[in-house]
Amino acid sequence: MFRDQQTYNPSPSQVAPVDGDHGPRDVGLVFIGDSFVAGYGDPKGLGWVSRVVSRTQHPDVQLSAYNLGIRGDSSADVLARWRTECPPRWRGRGERRLVISAGHHDVLSGITTARSRLNLANILDDAQAQGIAAFVVGSTPTNDPTFNATLEIVTEAQADVCARRGVPFVDCFRPLQGHDQWTADLAATGDGFHPGQAGYGLIAWLVLHGGWDAWMRLAR
Repeated sequence: MFRDQQTYNPSPSQVAPVDGDHGPRDVGLVFIGDSFVAGYGDPKGLGWVSRVVSRTQHPDVQLSAYNLGIRGDSSADVLARWRTECPPRWRGRGERRLVISAGHHDVLSGITTARSRLNLANILDDAQAQGIAAFVVGSTPTNDPTFNATLEIVTEAQADVCARRGVPFVDCFRPLQGHDQWTADLAATGDGFHPGQAGYGLIAWLVLHGGWDAWMRLAR
């Protein structure tokens, strides 16, 4: 479907602690971000998040997954709410894991690339300081070339922020740009931004093949 994705080898700082070696791992997994995290436009109501969660079930893991995607959220919105919305979902869990995805609305709302970069950096630095393992999913291309030109710059900035911190980053922009199935799905949904069922399946594939199992420490 795509070229092989880069294998992610987690650094020690990105491996969340485990409550001993007895019994299943108790994992609190929170997804936070924009309308793409929420799965807007998918007629099945799954989006990419539910597809990824369904493939993350494992006999050695007790998984509590939460989708905190909000349509229209920018990285500034995510920065403002993750500190209050995420901790209740992690309460009592042995491992705390955070998946972040935002970018389209940074461009739409006129947030500068520097500010977008700083917003993500602040989230990742705070998460690392608290022992929360983070994973970042990049934005997807649209059918608007002018919009894509700016979005690509934001995507590159986010990738650099993650690379400097040893945080896994899944590039969804380049693999999907010009991808026939992705482009057709955007055209079929009508808004040129959000995909339908097929497009969300493509995003899920990229995430699952972008170091997901290594980050989740799942032995298949």
